[in-house]
Amino acid sequence: MCSARCTFRESKRLAHRGEIIKTALELFSQKGFHNVSMQEIAQKAEFAVGTLYNFFKDKESLYQALVSEQAEKFHIELNRALDSDEDELVKIKSYIKAKEKVFSENAALIRLYFTETQGAKVNVKAGLDCEMKGNYEHFLHKLAAVFENAIAKNKIKGLLDPYYMAVALDSLTNAFLFLWLENPEQHPFSKNIEAVFNLFLERIKVS
Repeated sequence: MCSARCTFRESKRLAHRGEIIKTALELFSQKGFHNVSMQEIAQKAEFAVGTLYNFFKDKESLYQALVSEQAEKFHIELNRALDSDEDELVKIKSYIKAKEKVFSENAALIRLYFTETQGAKVNVKAGLDCEMKGNYEHFLHKLAAVFENAIAKNKIKGLLDPYYMAVALDSLTNAFLFLWLENPEQHPFSKNIEAVFNLFLERIKVS
């Protein structure tokens, strides 16, 4: 019985935490990080301000949790595309599609992150930066391994070190995705996936 009560209590606590993060993202996206207070987040989420401080010691900690949790979801989604049993070229295309998916589903957060971190407007703690950079580096090496396998199977030319090929593809997709963030109607990334894939592979694919 106690176990059931504890499970319910924990589920309720997680739900409250999720609602706080969701509300914070909404307000940060609308007004900017520095123009939103913990009191405003509490009011919008319909919690007492003390409830917010039970989860997060300050607004910076709330922002850090918001970005960190979403970054982990991105990492999982992108790695899932590369961990499949598909052909290497299919994996690369799946990665591009997965990246479009996480960007489109989290556009508000991504816009917020890049707006607030430009010019060091938000002092995100070093631990978070290191974690995100570590995940990103791990992902690049996994993407590089896909290229390495494709070269070994003579599916693509080894014009560059596989790691640099991974960096190049990631940079190319980022360029298209940032255009989409600025103007989704003018630069619909989902319609350009095939073009991105073909543009990158045109010079490296074995005829």
